[in-house]
Amino acid sequence: MELAKAVPSTWCPGCGDFGVLASLKKAVVELKIPAHEFVLVGGIGCSGGIHNFLELNGLHALHGRLLPQAVGVKLANPQLTVVAAGGDGDGYAIGMGHFMHAFKKNASFLYLVMNNETYGLTKGQASPTSRIGFEGNVEHPFDAILTALSIPTPAFIARTFSGDPKTMTAVLVEALQHNRANRGYAFIEDLSPCVTYNDTFKEWREKVVDVSKLTGYDPTDRQVMFRLCLETMQAGKIPIGVMHRPNPEAAAGMALETKLLPDLIGPARASMSLTENRAAYEKLLAAVS
Repeated sequence: MELAKAVPSTWCPGCGDFGVLASLKKAVVELKIPAHEFVLVGGIGCSGGIHNFLELNGLHALHGRLLPQAVGVKLANPQLTVVAAGGDGDGYAIGMGHFMHAFKKNASFLYLVMNNETYGLTKGQASPTSRIGFEGNVEHPFDAILTALSIPTPAFIARTFSGDPKTMTAVLVEALQHNRANRGYAFIEDLSPCVTYNDTFKEWREKVVDVSKLTGYDPTDRQVMFRLCLETMQAGKIPIGVMHRPNPEAAAGMALETKLLPDLIGPARASMSLTENRAAYEKLLAAVS
C-alpha cells in the first residue's frame, strides 16, 4: 500500500513533524487500512499540511475548526478511519472550544496535535503552550494532557515525542485500533519541536519520562494518572506515554456514531432510492401537511 506522495515538503529540514508523518504511515500500513478508507483532516499551520504528503483522502479545515469537520466525516460514513491533525496554536487557541467538546461528543476518530510551543508558520510567536519568557510571553502554558484527564469520558489519551518514532508508532496503532473498534475518541499530543523558531529536541529528550515506568502506573485510573503527571511536571520533567486506556467493555456503545447510527450506516452510504424510502417520505410529508 503506497501512502507517500512524491511532492516537495514545505517543512523545515529536521522538523519534528516528519517523525509524526513517518509514524502515521507505519501505523496505517501495520493495520492494513486501505487508503480509500482513511481520511486525514488537516488544520492550519505547518502541521496542518500533513495530508499533503500522503496519498489518501485529505481535507484542509478552517482555522481551529478541524474537529467538528472530523466529526462530520465520521458521522457521514462511520466505516472510515478518520484522523484530525493540527498544531498547538490551531487546537488550543482558536480551536479550544472544539477541543473540549470533542471529548464530550466522543466520536471514534483520532485527534493528533503536534505541539512545538510556538506559532511556527507565522514566524515564532508565543502559542498557548509556550513557557513564560518565550518571545515575551507572560502567561502560564496550557497543558492538554492534564485537561484531557479531567474530562470523564472513555477517551484514549496519550503523549508522544518525535524523538522516539518507534514508541510513537506503537501508540498510534493502539489509538487507531480504539477508533476502528468504535470505542470512541482518541487524543494524542506529540512533542514535535520547531527546529527553526523553538528547537527543543535536546531539552525534551533529556526531560521526557515514560509514565509506564513510574511506580503506581495505572492508565485505567484517571486520578492516579493525573497525580503521576502532575508530580512529574513538578519535578521538572515531561510525562509521555499512554495516560488513559479505557476499558473496552465500558467504552462499548458509548461512541457518538453508535448512539446516532446503531447500524453504523451514515448518510454517505444510505440508500436514497424511492422504493426503499417511500414509507419514510410519506410519514414525513404527513407530519408537515
